[in-house]
Amino acid sequence: MDEKLSRVDPKLLELLVCPLTKGRLSYDREHNELVSEKARLAYPIRDGIPIMLVSEARGLDD
Repeated sequence: MDEKLSRVDPKLLELLVCPLTKGRLSYDREHNELVSEKARLAYPIRDGIPIMLVSEARGLDD
C-alpha cells in the first residue's frame, strides 16, 4: 500500500467522529480503518478518504 495513503492526518482525526455514536475514533494502521470502540464499528479508508457511512463499516465482532 502506498505510504501516503496509509496515513491519516492527526488534525482530521480530531475532527471526525463516529456518525452513529458521535464518539471519538482511533486509527488502525494495520487495517487502514477508523475505529469506533463505542459502536464496535470500523470505517474503511479508501484512497486516503475515510468512508464514514455506517452501511460501509465493518463490525468489530466480525
